[in-house]
Amino acid sequence: MTKRINLKRANVARSNTIRDINRQIVLNYIREEGPISRAEIARLTALQRSTVSLIVEELLNTGLIEEVYGESSGGRPPQLLSLRAANAVALGIDLGKKRTIVASSDLAGRVLDKAEFATDRDLTVTMDRIIDCARMMIQKSGGSIEGVGLSVPGLVEPIKGTVLHIPHLDWDRPDITGRLSTLTGLPVRAENDANAAALAELWFGRPEISEVRDFITVLIDNGIGTGIVFDGQIYHGKDGVAGEFGHMTIGHDAPIACSAGRFDCWESFASERSAIARYSKASGKKNGESVTFPELVELALEGQDHAIRALKETAEYIGIGVSSLIQGLSPEVIVIAGSIVRAWSVIEEDVKKAAIRSICQGYPSANVMPSTLGAFPTLMGALSLVLANKFASISIH
Repeated sequence: MTKRINLKRANVARSNTIRDINRQIVLNYIREEGPISRAEIARLTALQRSTVSLIVEELLNTGLIEEVYGESSGGRPPQLLSLRAANAVALGIDLGKKRTIVASSDLAGRVLDKAEFATDRDLTVTMDRIIDCARMMIQKSGGSIEGVGLSVPGLVEPIKGTVLHIPHLDWDRPDITGRLSTLTGLPVRAENDANAAALAELWFGRPEISEVRDFITVLIDNGIGTGIVFDGQIYHGKDGVAGEFGHMTIGHDAPIACSAGRFDCWESFASERSAIARYSKASGKKNGESVTFPELVELALEGQDHAIRALKETAEYIGIGVSSLIQGLSPEVIVIAGSIVRAWSVIEEDVKKAAIRSICQGYPSANVMPSTLGAFPTLMGALSLVLANKFASISIH
């Protein structure tokens, strides 16, 4: 189906636009296939070898790529191209409800430096900690960091990147991006945490995820967020509120209230807090005496019965919610992300069975799989906000 052109945002294709697009294509081939030769790039892209050579020289001059030697088959070793990943280029800030992580990464997304601390509900206290860590990493990089990505558990205006509201911390229109930019001297891009996690899957996820055009990331945390990727791009919707499926009604009398005080939505049945509440009830512990979610996962992996039951019941409700996403949006893949992925061997069958059982007969299902980005998909998302922008919009002067 042909996509209609948005004339209000359309730019005509000039010769420099075509050159920029070709640079982006070449750089991304080096990123994904490198180390790779100039001849192989020309073959894969169908660009003339002279055009590829010119682009490669420009990319070498900017320091984005470097030449490396391949294995020799008896003669002179071949010259190959690879990303130049020696220096820190991105700063990522994962501002979470309970903890905040600040990290720097190289061009390939490899974390080089990281600091972690408890998120204080006092905005000033948390911002001071973030800025101290950011300045330290920027200084340590020798000035090579080019931008800051910020992941937040709340609403972000998608065009300007302004943080509008973080409900779990009761922060309304906090000037986070403006203050960060002023005090670091760097451009700052903010995104909702679930959208950031989805962006990370798009750039750093396994091929079964990064190579599909339509998928949904379900971020299981204290709440539930969903990042929707349509045609290889994050879908924000009007005012950036697309993906708030955590508050869709799926039952009644949930074990905990959601952030809005309801006992009938997906978040109240399938979040980390709901699993902890189930475990506390089954084990006879009060919530204040109970475990953290990572501890609950470890207990389940060790074979503790109450922990296993709590996670498996939570998994069933995750699957019920997933079925609604499949029926409503028909993605190719559903990615489950968050600390619960560590317990995938315990919950996989329950998630998938509940999803299939809840889908109308004859409706095509989707591949449900765990994220491979570890315990910090939102941190990788924050870094991706800088790196993806760099790979998607190359400017060479």
